[in-house]
Amino acid sequence: YLKVYTMGDLHLPFGRPKPMDIFGGWENYTERIEKNWNSIVGEDDCVVIPGDLCWAMSLEEALPDFEFVSKKLHGRKIISKGNHDYWWTTLNKMNSFLQSNDFHNIRIMHNNAFSECGIAICGTRGWINDDGEAQDAKVLAREAGRLEMSLQSAISTGLEPVVFIHYPPIYGSEHNDYILDVMSRYPVKRCFYGHVHSAPCFPKAFQGVKDGITYRMVSADYVKFTPVLVQE
Repeated sequence: YLKVYTMGDLHLPFGRPKPMDIFGGWENYTERIEKNWNSIVGEDDCVVIPGDLCWAMSLEEALPDFEFVSKKLHGRKIISKGNHDYWWTTLNKMNSFLQSNDFHNIRIMHNNAFSECGIAICGTRGWINDDGEAQDAKVLAREAGRLEMSLQSAISTGLEPVVFIHYPPIYGSEHNDYILDVMSRYPVKRCFYGHVHSAPCFPKAFQGVKDGITYRMVSADYVKFTPVLVQE
């Protein structure tokens, strides 16, 4: 049986080294990711990485990070954008990069959706919740539009749309109404997100059911560097 897993925020340091141990709990994290991932994910399984893959500033610089994900980690991967994915560019450029480097087990989620295991995988980066800045409203509207496109693509498959987003839609007393509004107009039952790091911040990220949607945080350090089962 094929399975779908998810884990966000790998923050790989191979193309551009950056210490994660300032957060605590990140010692030997790349080794832990490889060991834990490969202990449960099969070659034909699918793993969704909702953002913050690595620290690289360009696709060229990200090459060793993609090498690690493609060659060292089992399964097929779907990657969406996080706030630290500075290597992110157009879908055409990313797809040709994957193709020319023979990373055939990696796909990019950007205004689209993928059918896996009887669900439709969709999502976008999202954004920090609106604090009234005009510039934020613009970004929020754009991200809501991207989620809408991805959800429309998911709905066209006739499968259950499962949303993967980088930023938490609900954090403390803040609600990302743009994103929540889009999800409320589609038959979304599940939403997975990352972005949040370090133990003091974890309780603020809403997990559980709200308005019929179950939210779950899958930041790598929060899930002990072990992919979380989504569907089998």
